[in-house]
Amino acid sequence: MPSPAVERSARARRVRVDDEVLVVELTDGRTISVPIDWFPRLARASPAVRNAWVLLGDGEGIHWPGADEDLSVEGLLAGHEAR
Repeated sequence: MPSPAVERSARARRVRVDDEVLVVELTDGRTISVPIDWFPRLARASPAVRNAWVLLGDGEGIHWPGADEDLSVEGLLAGHEAR
């Protein structure tokens, strides 16, 4: 199991969202893929809103202004859903 320090240093580089899945590519080469249903605001958002994301800080998180959704990389790695 990775140490908490390693997880806190994980940073997002790129994000893809479609009707089925949220995919976050990390700067260390890992990819996180989770069902879009874990995040109801993103699941209900239009493709244009889903694709209008911005990285927070140095990639510690991702923000979707049009969906009022913020996700942390640490939370994604821990498997936290927004339900």
